[in-house]
Amino acid sequence: MCGIVGAVAERNITPILVEGLKRLEYRGYDSAGVAVFTQAGELQRRRRVGKVSELEQALAGEPLTGHLGIAHTRWATHGAPSERNAHPHFSGEQLAVVHNGIIENHEELRERLKGLGYVFTSDTDTETIVHLLHHKLQQLGDLTAALKAAIPELHGAYGLAVISAAQPDRILAARSGSPLVIGLGLGENFLASDQLALRQVTDRFMYLEEGDIAEISRDSVQIWDVAGQSVQREAVQYHEGAEAADKGEYRHFMLKEIHEQPKVVQRTLEGRLGGDHVLVQAFGPQAAELFAKVRNVQIVACGTSYHAGMVARYWLEALTGIPCQIEVASEFRYRQVAVQPDTLFITISQSGETADTLAALRNAKQAGYLASLTICNVGTSSLVRESDLCLLTQAGPEIGVASTKAFTTQLVSLLLLTLALGQVRGTLQAGVAAELVEELRRLPTRLGEALAMDKTVEKVAELFAEKHHTLFLGRGAQYPVAMEGALKLKEISYIHAEAYPAGELKHGPLALVDADMPVVTVAPNNELLEKLKSNLQEVRARGGQLIVFADEAAGLGNGEGTQVINMPHIHDVLAPILYTVPLQLLSYYVAVLKGTDVDQPRNLAKSVTVE
Repeated sequence: MCGIVGAVAERNITPILVEGLKRLEYRGYDSAGVAVFTQAGELQRRRRVGKVSELEQALAGEPLTGHLGIAHTRWATHGAPSERNAHPHFSGEQLAVVHNGIIENHEELRERLKGLGYVFTSDTDTETIVHLLHHKLQQLGDLTAALKAAIPELHGAYGLAVISAAQPDRILAARSGSPLVIGLGLGENFLASDQLALRQVTDRFMYLEEGDIAEISRDSVQIWDVAGQSVQREAVQYHEGAEAADKGEYRHFMLKEIHEQPKVVQRTLEGRLGGDHVLVQAFGPQAAELFAKVRNVQIVACGTSYHAGMVARYWLEALTGIPCQIEVASEFRYRQVAVQPDTLFITISQSGETADTLAALRNAKQAGYLASLTICNVGTSSLVRESDLCLLTQAGPEIGVASTKAFTTQLVSLLLLTLALGQVRGTLQAGVAAELVEELRRLPTRLGEALAMDKTVEKVAELFAEKHHTLFLGRGAQYPVAMEGALKLKEISYIHAEAYPAGELKHGPLALVDADMPVVTVAPNNELLEKLKSNLQEVRARGGQLIVFADEAAGLGNGEGTQVINMPHIHDVLAPILYTVPLQLLSYYVAVLKGTDVDQPRNLAKSVTVE
């Protein structure tokens, strides 16, 4: 959510910093600031609550001109949105820091630094970093050495940019769990948390890896890895085809966005995972206090987001023991609701402007809920502004009307929320948080493995070329995944599709099964697998055509009327995220065969902002 921009150049860098912040506004923020080593030889800053335009006006009234500077847009995690809590943070008049992420041991550091005589002027965890660096700088006399010495004492996630009046020819940077990229120029270099912030000044970038420390001057970049060894990182040329508004090598935006899922899931996780736990402060400065009080959860959403909420209900109740209700927003907003004590009200939306969901949130504010939290992809949206807490999904712009990467990042965000609630309330079983955090770190790789099945799924799609109806089946948390698969197929191929819990087949839907009704099933290797196998036999006995996406260890094989697509093995909790991917690919390739408008299907809009 927060954004970092830095520059060292021969020209005045203030306009570059401000423009970079503007390009990061999509990420969501509540304040903005800039620090510049001025031509007068002083380190000065301007900070404002609100939009970058407020900061720009402040700079118009009190200009800062210089060749070295850093800037930041902040989303509050420690301390309320205010000018005193806005970045950059100073130690004396000599040192400035901007920071993305969360320092978990900030309270311990604060007390130690106070004992050394440092006076704190903000409520942030970031101020402990700048004072710690100042202390190390006094001992060592060199900014790079001071940063290397301070890093081992910082626990949590961070992306840092540091400048010093004593060494005004360089920017120092460090990455641990929060992305940073160096922009390469001619006689000038730049730093940012997102390359989009620097597209106005360069198209050459160098990406810092986990644990890297960098020293950036006008004419050189030096990088040390997590082991302290000097390393070279590859310089990458950025092409216009990589822009979100360009399909690049893909035939449709939807296919591009399906294939972006490993990257955007990684982005959603960055800065939110500790060594063996979720960083609760990622949800907001009051998150830990509020989560401790939560006894019930109410989720409200529409369409694809509703399916994400259905999966979350399984996670919340199974992992944390918190009762959870999930309801379609268009129904919820018009009925009398009996609000349970200490209920967290959760909304889910890609755009943050979904009319029914927004109306439900506004109604909930009068209904006595403990607090509101939104899972959303747009930091400047109404849902984000009007909710007490927020987690942005970091999916980036999604152009295709049928949601893909927004859905998987919603699922990841909801699992982070589940773990955070369980951690604060102490209801997770021993070792569960550490196990699932490790599985989440592997998830982008698993998604890449699922995407490698692209050609296999394309071949399977041929079975649907002449079909007009399809059933989707799943059990447990895979039932909402089946619902999402059915929704995708009907949205873009116009094939009538329905989803059912597999155990419900015999209660009606089995009457529809024949050779013209393909049945798509998701079958991870879990405790419900044997039950599911029995349901599949019911389909085959009626002559139905089965397409089964099954765990490679599930023991299912091809046979007459049955096609099995083996999936990479994954932890059962994360299976709904992984099994979503081949269903997206299936819908896409069926739509291509049908010749429909994949990215803009008839009668549908991307953001439903009317009732």
